[in-house]
Order: sequence, then structure tokens, then C-alpha cells
Amino acid sequence: MQKRRLGQSGIEVSVIGLGTVKFGRNQGVKYPSVFDLPSDHDINHLLAVASELGINLIDTAPAYGSSEERLGQLLRGKRQDWIVSTKAGEEFVNGQSHFDFSPAAIRQSIDRSLRRLHTDYLDIVLIHSNGDDEHIIHEDKVFETLEALKAVGKIRSYGMSTKTIAGGLLTLDHADMAMVCFNPAYTNEREVITHAHQHQKGIFIKKALASGHLHTLVVANPIVDTIKFILSEPGVTSIIVGTINPAHLQECSVNHT
Repeated sequence: MQKRRLGQSGIEVSVIGLGTVKFGRNQGVKYPSVFDLPSDHDINHLLAVASELGINLIDTAPAYGSSEERLGQLLRGKRQDWIVSTKAGEEFVNGQSHFDFSPAAIRQSIDRSLRRLHTDYLDIVLIHSNGDDEHIIHEDKVFETLEALKAVGKIRSYGMSTKTIAGGLLTLDHADMAMVCFNPAYTNEREVITHAHQHQKGIFIKKALASGHLHTLVVANPIVDTIKFILSEPGVTSIIVGTINPAHLQECSVNHT
């Protein structure tokens, strides 16, 4: 699979990344149908398929239920084969999201992710925004906290999964990358992607397939055409595809292996 450099970080990631929210959480998600959490055997098979396709990027988060812990167990002995991206700032407990962007909370979250994932470094850490992007950057000073953690080797690069255009632009001015929404039916955040391209910063795409609501995407072949559309946009580094279906992952990877 084609790989692209994540901004100026020196990290090379596959243009398709595997999102793992469904590995550990099936409450409070916006997918069109309910689903059971996969077994360890099912996840191992999916990881094997991803590896065979040339995917080297895994995206997880503390807010994804047991996703980090499960990955930590299943990636034992294989850590060097993967670029691991996780998040900080959001917790999902008893069916509710809770946010804390204080320096102490961010540091505690990173240390916990390191333990859960059985690793001594995280390739990418994204702040899991609650929507108040600018306040998180200016007042909570999250990037100062992450820069300090980068300086001591706990993380290699950082950014934010943003929810506003202003927040995305500000993130790119202070961090290595941003994660934004973009697909044929939603191009509002193209300005952020263009800014990243102009300043050699990284961009991950979330909700590329509209969280499974493909009927909203006005293209002939929703999955293949959508992936092509996004990857042809200058500035896009990688698309995060959240799935537990190997066939779905393969379809998303068509023409990119």
C-alpha cells in the first residue's frame, strides 16, 4: 500500500489506517446498526488482513472502551510493525463522555495508554476535542503539555482531532497534524487540509464514509469513489477507516495496495 509522510515528523503511514472504536465500544456510537464487540480471534484476523494489505497505521483512543487494552495484548511482539495513534482528553465511562484537558489529566492519560498498549512510546497522540478547540489550545495549553512529553520520548508526534475550522487551522500552526472530517458530501474543512499542505503538516481523515451512512454520499460507488476522492485531495496523509469487517477493509484498500 502507498505510504505518505506525516508532515515533517518523518513517520511514514499507509494511506488507509485502521480505526478501532468497534474493538472496544458499541455504546453511544453513530453507526447505522448495532454490533457486538469482536472476539480476540476476529481482531487478530482483521489485523492480519490489514498487514497483508500493507496497512501499518492503527488509530485508537481511551474513549474507545477497551480498545487500547485489547490492542496491547494482541500486538505483543508485533509493536514494531505498526504506527500507533491514540488520543487524550476524553473518557467514556458508564455510557457518558467526560473531558479533561488539564496538564495532569493529559499526562495521566498518556501514561495509562503506554501501559495499556504495552509500549514505551506512542507514535501519535491526538487531543480528543469536545468541540471547544480554541479554548483547549489557548487556555488549557494542551500542545505545551504534549511537546514536553515529546521531549522526553513518550510520544513522537502530536495534534488534535478537531471539530471546527478555526481549531483545525490553529492546531496546524502549533502541532504536527490535525484529524478532520472530509468526504464528497462534506467538504467544509477543505481549508484546513489546504493549510496543512501549504505548511507541510499531516492530515488524518475521520468520517470518510460518513460513519457508515453511505447513502448520503453522492457518488456511484460509495466506498471506492469516496476513497479516491479523498486521497486525491492535496494535503491528505491518511484515511482512518473504522471497521471490524475484513471485506470492508479490503474494499477500502482497492487500488491503494
